[in-house]
Amino acid sequence: MDDTISKLKALADKNRLRVFCALARHEELCACQITELLQVTGATASRHLSILVAAGLLKSRKDGRWVLFSLDRSGSGLDGILQWLDPEIRTSLSFQSDLDTLDRITGLAREDLCRQQRGEACCPIPKDPYPKRSHNG
Repeated sequence: MDDTISKLKALADKNRLRVFCALARHEELCACQITELLQVTGATASRHLSILVAAGLLKSRKDGRWVLFSLDRSGSGLDGILQWLDPEIRTSLSFQSDLDTLDRITGLAREDLCRQQRGEACCPIPKDPYPKRSHNG
């Protein structure tokens, strides 16, 4: 029973519910994509994500510099929650808007999105090792 209460409490926040529903439709999203979707600071997104992970709803993995999140399908009750939420996800205008926004966000390279959020220092553009030289002669 405590596990169920923990999951429901985690989903009781609108932004956490948005993340959960987004991951019900996208297999995996990186932290910066989720931050962009929610339009919050990285720290706020991180807090929401840690609550969802602690509740056993999400899992994370590291891929180089990226932290990727997905639904934790190893836990109990996830299929029931997904079935319960599915009609709302399919008919809610705000969830559909989130999915449209995610289509735009996932169309961007992660490095570009990171630079937009944090500036050039986060993901510097590699220098061309063979710059073109002008020939005067």
